[in-house]
Amino acid sequence: MDVIAPGLRRWTAWHDEWEDDVASLAVETDDGLVLIDPLDAPQELAEPDHVLITVFWHGRTARELGAGHVWASTRSAQPLKNRDVMVTDPFRAGDALPGGIQAFQTARATEVVFWLPKQQAVVVGDVLLGAGAKPRPTSDPLRLCPERWLGKSTHEDLRESLRPLLELPVELVLVSHGLPLSSDGRRSLAGVID
Repeated sequence: MDVIAPGLRRWTAWHDEWEDDVASLAVETDDGLVLIDPLDAPQELAEPDHVLITVFWHGRTARELGAGHVWASTRSAQPLKNRDVMVTDPFRAGDALPGGIQAFQTARATEVVFWLPKQQAVVVGDVLLGAGAKPRPTSDPLRLCPERWLGKSTHEDLRESLRPLLELPVELVLVSHGLPLSSDGRRSLAGVID
């Protein structure tokens, strides 16, 4: 487990379906420990108070963690229920989330990205991929997911939905797939959005 910023830790774990390591996050907040898209949380982590999920298939091992609150967008709540993950706190982009975390809706109907204001970090599920990520590993620090993952939306729709992130003082971009951007995240984000 790596300390990315004060109160923010990241770990990776093997995902059988993806056939690669994927990342999860732990955020210390005024509302308790928040895990984002957890998979096989390290034993040294305390039991989380909250679990936040970016997209329904990132429910991963959320149900086994015993969190008092499981948060997912209203669009992901039913698909998560179908996967035996009970969402206690469905939300819409703009609703209050634990620790002052904010959600932004993406062009992919069931996916949100999270903004961690204290760490100046954008947390992404699948709509952005980091260097080395499948399905087409590259050295690009950040790139859009394959357009086929977006359903009826296009890359242009995705760029437009992510554009509000450029108004934030983004330093870090933390992706589930590939390497995180640990500095100058706004510039890399602008590179794929503009």
